Amino acid sequence: MNKIKNKKMPKLISKIIKVLITSDFFLNLGWGLLSPIFALFVLQKITIGDPAKAAEVAGFSALAYWISKSLIEIPIGRFLDKHPGEKDDFWFMVIGLFIVGMVPIGYLFSTTPWQIYIFQIVHAVGMAMALPSWLAIFTRHIDKGKEAFEWSMETTSIGAGAGIAGGLGGIIASVLGFKILFIFVSVLTIFSAFLLLLVRNNVSTRGGGFIVSYEKPVVEP
Repeated sequence: MNKIKNKKMPKLISKIIKVLITSDFFLNLGWGLLSPIFALFVLQKITIGDPAKAAEVAGFSALAYWISKSLIEIPIGRFLDKHPGEKDDFWFMVIGLFIVGMVPIGYLFSTTPWQIYIFQIVHAVGMAMALPSWLAIFTRHIDKGKEAFEWSMETTSIGAGAGIAGGLGGIIASVLGFKILFIFVSVLTIFSAFLLLLVRNNVSTRGGGFIVSYEKPVVEP
């Protein structure tokens, strides 16, 4: 009986997976606040009430983000794969999120479309650093036999964060204003980066020896 009492219960998921999912939740919670009202922000603060121009700026800002991210992300992924161990992956992920966390503050000081485009490119650089790194570490440390369960937890956290934020973003902007909303986004993003520091001593410093290895899936962090 004592042996049964002293026997440790197996962990549901590993610490690294738990922290990665939690960090991703707060990241999506933050940017989910901004997504529903970004075009409205552009309309009121950048194009000063010109809806046609606001639509153009919002469209080109999305173009600047996705084109920049697409051009940068693959070279970063190849670079990370060529270096053994996970320290480089880890610090690319953390630094990338800190960069992303500065972008909403940049929006606050923007008054022209080209400034929005610049910060969209900065956002793309940060995500291009963070996303391949996050996926690589998650993929290597996913618990064997729990792959579907842990990926379902991750995608559920994305949906929960974005869903909660989608309902709150418009309310915060209308009640507290764009400035407070953008600060919230920045704080939540930086908090997601700080959470990752909880596992900085759990990542591998050598190549190989990981729990499991799969082809990197494609999901947004």
